[in-house]
Amino acid sequence: MNLFFTYLLAGLAIAMPVGAMTVEMTKQGLKKGFMHGWAVGLGGMTIDLLLIIALYMGLASVLAISYIQIPMWLIGACFLAFLGYDSIKNSDQDITLAGDKPNGSFLSSYRNGLLVAVSPGNLVFWISVFGAVLSDSYDTTQPAKFLIVGAGILTGILVHDVGLLAIVAVTRKVMSQTMIKWVSIIAGFILIGFAGYFLYQFIITIKGIL
Repeated sequence: MNLFFTYLLAGLAIAMPVGAMTVEMTKQGLKKGFMHGWAVGLGGMTIDLLLIIALYMGLASVLAISYIQIPMWLIGACFLAFLGYDSIKNSDQDITLAGDKPNGSFLSSYRNGLLVAVSPGNLVFWISVFGAVLSDSYDTTQPAKFLIVGAGILTGILVHDVGLLAIVAVTRKVMSQTMIKWVSIIAGFILIGFAGYFLYQFIITIKGIL
């Protein structure tokens, strides 16, 4: 239990910094409600689970190769830039105020979470974070320990997602359609900012090789 709660806190710490996933969850939560924001988080957690398994199977060593990271950073930058542009362009679309029925489906929000999490640059970023956190759990002779660590991390991320969306749900009740529209626009610019960060990492990686 001590191991589980230690890594639950680690998972919470991993999820705390504002990233592309947090921005997308907040945006969907404000525009469509708690369940849709949570669906985005579940999509991200699906990828997190697959990453933890892949790291345990040795993927971390492959993605540590600079020649592998270069195209992933660039593709990730383009992907997040597109998401940011789409968020700004469609900022006034699919907005439902508190008490109204959302236009989109739960599965479409889940898909958005998958798409944000599976962005190549995002994968490199999260694998570097997970790799550091799971560095003591790669021992294949103790699979039970790894399962406890993985479960703790995912639970920590889940606690963060639910807490964040609870705050968003309360905030949404006092926001007008215009306010939500501007939040979507700001979220779009933040996503573009993350695209710029990935592009910066792309340039740094190339310089490191040269």
